[in-house]
Amino acid sequence: MSNLQTARRGSYAGAFAGLMLRDLRVLRRELGPFIVRIIMQPLLFLFVFTYVLPHIGQANTIGGADFATVLLPGLMAVAIMFSGISAVALPLSQEFGITREIDDRVMSPLPVPFVAIEKVCFSALQSTLAALLVMPLAIYIPTNPVHVHVASWPMLAATLLLSSLVAGALGLTIGANVKPQQIGLVFSIVVVPITFLGCVYYPWAALTRVRWLQLAVLVNPIVYMSEGLRAALTPNVPHMYSGVILLALLISLLVLGWIGIRGFLRRVIS
Repeated sequence: MSNLQTARRGSYAGAFAGLMLRDLRVLRRELGPFIVRIIMQPLLFLFVFTYVLPHIGQANTIGGADFATVLLPGLMAVAIMFSGISAVALPLSQEFGITREIDDRVMSPLPVPFVAIEKVCFSALQSTLAALLVMPLAIYIPTNPVHVHVASWPMLAATLLLSSLVAGALGLTIGANVKPQQIGLVFSIVVVPITFLGCVYYPWAALTRVRWLQLAVLVNPIVYMSEGLRAALTPNVPHMYSGVILLALLISLLVLGWIGIRGFLRRVIS
């Protein structure tokens, strides 16, 4: 029995790795469009708010910190979120379509839930890459230098990992529970609002004067992504406690992952 279980686990690991390699091959062919899609929004925000405005005399500071320094972790969080959702939700909307391309993946020698988990893990790789691509832009574009200092490498690694997985889990939740023709509507009424209310352009502590909003945004996972990256990269900017950030990201991952896998199984079985 032990040998049978070992062989089965080896088969599962091989199938999981095969799906990852297949997705990596597809990403390699589409690397150019992927990079353009990821850097376009951060590039425009950095150019307008940290280059153009200071040059026309509209310098911005928040809590004594230059706006570019405050903005960098938030833009990295946005890149993570949009990359994670795009890498899972949009392909799923096609695979669950008329052609039922998802059936090819489900036929692999792997338990069905792990097919969904593979999508989340692969999207996490893309999200991490997207976040790292934002950093060079923030170094060379702003007029005023961005004050970045890695206060804790373990915090940075944990935040990037959990944030990327949460973004993928949210993409799985959207892709598995929303009809393909409604994906665009979800981006308009869900993704865009949680981005603007995700403490991307300001630290969470700055919302003290709007107490009801400060409490309301605590259900938004992007808040903890932005705050976690501030804690790791710009420790001089006010931020939440690291333990609270990591716990909230972990809870978000478990909740969104459960909802996403449940919806995935329902769509596949039907």
